[in-house]
Amino acid sequence: MSEARIDTATDILFVGNVGEEGQGDLRGTKFLLQKGKYKDRIKQFLAVDGSGTGENIANGAVGSKRYRVAFKGPGGHSYGAFGLVNPAYAMAGAIARLSRVTFSFSPKTTYSIGVVRGGTSVNSIPFEVSMDVDMRSESCAELKKVETTFLGILRDAVAEENAARSTKEGAIKADPKVIGERPCGETALTAPIVQAAAAAIAAFGLTPAYLVSSTDANIPMSLGIPAITIGRGGPGDRTHSLDEWTDVDPAVNLVNVQRALALLLAVDRIS
Repeated sequence: MSEARIDTATDILFVGNVGEEGQGDLRGTKFLLQKGKYKDRIKQFLAVDGSGTGENIANGAVGSKRYRVAFKGPGGHSYGAFGLVNPAYAMAGAIARLSRVTFSFSPKTTYSIGVVRGGTSVNSIPFEVSMDVDMRSESCAELKKVETTFLGILRDAVAEENAARSTKEGAIKADPKVIGERPCGETALTAPIVQAAAAAIAAFGLTPAYLVSSTDANIPMSLGIPAITIGRGGPGDRTHSLDEWTDVDPAVNLVNVQRALALLLAVDRIS
């Protein structure tokens, strides 16, 4: 920008942050906006995240709640202690119950069991097993509903296992702990930052498309800071799978950088 002698209307802070994905729980952006030296100084926020053809503007934030749930019991020998309660059965019961629950498709609301773990040996009744659960929704109210339903499922699954087998050495207990929480949010379509971004995208011959996503922009949106997320551009697919891919063709990426810079400067002019 200096070499091209680009003058900006305001200061622009470029940030490469950490901890956006998984249990990072947006910690980089949370620090930037809530604790760091730029706290209360950032007036607009533009995140660059994900592939695509360049026309998408995420002006809505998908909220999420993530739990790690430990199911604990007395454990014992698989043969000698057979008949005692088994935390693995309680966890399996909770997973099966959750899989049969349906939630709203508008606004979209989802859940997933991402990780299961536990046990010590094949010939032991485990004394502890656990699972990591991800729940999301475009609506804060719907997210609360799925969370309430999930916690009720845990209670029912534990009660069922304690009723099904012997608790003479101790009962099964479930210990749910929150390991991630992303707030919902929205930047109105009429907001200047959205309008400026749409104009910049249109200048490249594309038709702006608006969507709801879960990105670093969740945090500024929740704080009332005008924020959007745009893609870095370029084709790609199968996000978060073993065969995730993206195209890194230099010619394509040059256009992506030009478009992102044009969008940034358009937003800068309406600061």
